[in-house]
Amino acid sequence: MRFAVIVEGGERRLAIVENDSFAALGPHWTDLSAVLDPKGLAEARALAAGLPPTAWQPLSSAVFALPFARPGKVVCLGLNYRAHAQEGGYAVPDYPAIFLRTATSLLAAGAPIVAPHVSEKLDFEAELLVVMGRGGRYIPEAKALSHVFGYSCFNDASVRDFQRKTHQWTPGKNFDGTGALGPVIVTADELPEGASGLRISCRLNGQTVQDATTADMMVSVARAVATISEFMTLEPGDLIAMGTPQGVGHARTPPLWMKPGDAVEVEIEGIGILRNPIEAEPADLCSPAE
Repeated sequence: MRFAVIVEGGERRLAIVENDSFAALGPHWTDLSAVLDPKGLAEARALAAGLPPTAWQPLSSAVFALPFARPGKVVCLGLNYRAHAQEGGYAVPDYPAIFLRTATSLLAAGAPIVAPHVSEKLDFEAELLVVMGRGGRYIPEAKALSHVFGYSCFNDASVRDFQRKTHQWTPGKNFDGTGALGPVIVTADELPEGASGLRISCRLNGQTVQDATTADMMVSVARAVATISEFMTLEPGDLIAMGTPQGVGHARTPPLWMKPGDAVEVEIEGIGILRNPIEAEPADLCSPAE
């Protein structure tokens, strides 16, 4: 199945997505968390089967929200495509490069990615996003995919000069309103095992700037789940961003940065397109607090 969380009348609504249309499930369905377990998913399937034709609306008219009102952990893999590691001047890691994003850094499809006033080095990163359906600790790699609910698109927009201030990437990866995700979450059964072999691309102002396949990931989804669960308990609704392929802006000559007025798209085969405009940080945030 394909889901999205949309906003209707100022309220969050969980919706079914089919082709280029969506239908909200009802006022009591407000969050993707309602379908992460088999019972909720079965109820959603039954409801979807009974939706009248009048319930469906064009997906282009939807206002999207984050899939979870209270996002859980967002665990990100860096340097997971060999060519990307090499273009950035990094050695290919023996152990996955792992960092965290905060909930305040996230934004929904269609919302503006915020270009901070303290930097002009805002970069794009197309990524596959994993949505956990079952949690666990020390999850065996052989069983890890049974813990995955589904997949979505992610743009790990990064402020490069802040990322490189220290060997920890936290500052450059956690500016407010820089991690875009969605709009559609596709259940794992609709995609190849581990979402492998899917074309992944990024377009900036209509120009393709990244173009690869998820088969190029050095760490698979199963291995990522197993590795992360060695040191933390994964919970339903946690998100794992699987890293970006080559072609990012900072590795180009001259560098290619996102700026206010731009539009960026991440597209993953079988999942959909994540679109976001780029806007300047609001002026009232740019002055020191009194």
